[in-house]
Amino acid sequence: MTAMTAARPRMKGHPGYRPTANRVPKTAEAARRLGRVAMAVWGLDDDAEQAAALVMSELVANAVRHAQGPSIGLTVNRPATDRVYLAVTDRSPGRPPQLRTPEEDAVHGRGLLLIDAIAHRWGYDLLGAGRQPSGTRVWVELTADPMSPSHPVPGHPPRRVDLR
Repeated sequence: MTAMTAARPRMKGHPGYRPTANRVPKTAEAARRLGRVAMAVWGLDDDAEQAAALVMSELVANAVRHAQGPSIGLTVNRPATDRVYLAVTDRSPGRPPQLRTPEEDAVHGRGLLLIDAIAHRWGYDLLGAGRQPSGTRVWVELTADPMSPSHPVPGHPPRRVDLR
């Protein structure tokens, strides 16, 4: 169910991306690509591209490992000139993320530590109405260089992102 997406038009501000993808390990590659492409479209530097790719990869890896259901939602937005918002949404409300210190020889468990180190802030939202949440959105906010261009390169339309 990997989707093809284009920038979503807005009345003002930057284009945003919200594809749905299969909850499988190879989706991490598509999520990294989405993060990099969005940073490039927004004119942000290589550091922003690398940070977005790392965050998206870790969020997807956590959803693949801990969530349920066949698909996840990816979100890459720039709500303000100096902020980038990245999120992964899944259908597992009972497993919110927990920041832990893994054992020295542990193979897993360092993703949220990396995110915590580079994020301006991060957190999660339980989704759904009533007492029974229907999913979890784990989000990360990165600081973006406010001196970067606020629009894509003049004369170039927003890029279409192939997540396959």
